[in-house]
Amino acid sequence: MKSLLTILFCLLVLFVFSQDTTHQKEKKYSLHWQATFIPQYHFDFKSPYSGDNSLLPSEPVKASITTTLFLNYKPFKNTYIIFNPEAAGGKGLSKTLGVAGFPNGEIYRVGDPEPKPFIARLYIEHRFPLSDIKEKVEDDQNQIAETTNRDYLSVLVGKFSLADFFDASEISNDPRTQFLNWSLMGSGAWDYPANTRGYTMGAVTQFIYHDLHIRAALTTVPIEANGPELQLKWNKAMGMVVELEKKKLLFTNDKVYTDASVGIYQNIANMGNYQEALKFPSLFPDVTLTRAYGRTKTGFYISVDNHFNKIHHYIDYSWNDGKNETWAFTEIDRIFATGLRFDGSIWKRKQDHAGLAYVNNGLSDDHKNYLAAGGYGFLIGDGKLNYGHEQIIETYYSWNITKKIFISPDYQFILNPAYNKDRGPVHVVSLRMHVEL
Repeated sequence: MKSLLTILFCLLVLFVFSQDTTHQKEKKYSLHWQATFIPQYHFDFKSPYSGDNSLLPSEPVKASITTTLFLNYKPFKNTYIIFNPEAAGGKGLSKTLGVAGFPNGEIYRVGDPEPKPFIARLYIEHRFPLSDIKEKVEDDQNQIAETTNRDYLSVLVGKFSLADFFDASEISNDPRTQFLNWSLMGSGAWDYPANTRGYTMGAVTQFIYHDLHIRAALTTVPIEANGPELQLKWNKAMGMVVELEKKKLLFTNDKVYTDASVGIYQNIANMGNYQEALKFPSLFPDVTLTRAYGRTKTGFYISVDNHFNKIHHYIDYSWNDGKNETWAFTEIDRIFATGLRFDGSIWKRKQDHAGLAYVNNGLSDDHKNYLAAGGYGFLIGDGKLNYGHEQIIETYYSWNITKKIFISPDYQFILNPAYNKDRGPVHVVSLRMHVEL
């Protein structure tokens, strides 16, 4: 009932704010709403054995739902306040366990399937202009319709998702409208700091000048692996990331160009160590028994978007050292991903689009040895391991029913789920229903 009231309240606010705004020369706010519902099913697959964190070989349809209100308010010139209440519920396949590249980017590892309201984002941003060049910005989610400075330095503090600002490919970034798989929401080996629902608290600085974008962030990290509570202890528990992005690195015209970004990160947290866990005297290794503050996870990502008029190509590679336990996102230590998006105007369906992608996930030697000895992470673990790269193919079609309603059938083929050649392959089908106002 609380969730229903929250959704109805969000819709009421959206209606009130949308009335009689034509007299304003420039809006001081933007208000939008979205809802996404995803039922998902996998066919039965070969499973000679299973562990505590295995994908179940047979199970019924599982579904997720999210609904979000996007409010951006501009109280002063160049100052923005973003507030996004959200409600999310449902269950993932096998309690969201058993696959590193999990097939539903809209599901969280929470035990209660009932939709629960929470604050997804609440932050304030101020921009300092770096030139007098102006550009027109269209009204969109968390974006106000205005004419503003194209070049600026911004500082923002509060609660947000790092994926809002970093590693933001135009082709493979949003599971509500693009690829569903976790490996394709961003760079899979970037264990980006976030609570169970994908959000963190901290500060972000952005330098936006012409086609050069430089970003840096300092954030909290979960108190425990993939946990709901966050903390910041200087040099003991915190997350850091720096990114360099070059728009139109290769440029032919406005429809044929290449964007590229490179990021480096380090997480510091109360992590366990895989090698130490293997030395611990017990029947099965337990990385949680070796946790110590100040342990690090360091890595990088490289992402390239190639735009060829109505066909768009995406390449991503990311890597982390894989010595200490995965702490926030998913159990991937290196990944290569590539994909294509086709604009529907090719077949005279301008608002439609289709995607096809390939993913190759891998683990560090320390991580794979730990799992092979019977250890468990927070996401995967079959009790033993016949190691092989986890490989995924995903394809979807986004069909625009009306102006703001989309239905997307999706298929994913997963070879070696949780890096185990003894299990699978797995065939996953989904039907995403998405509406936005």
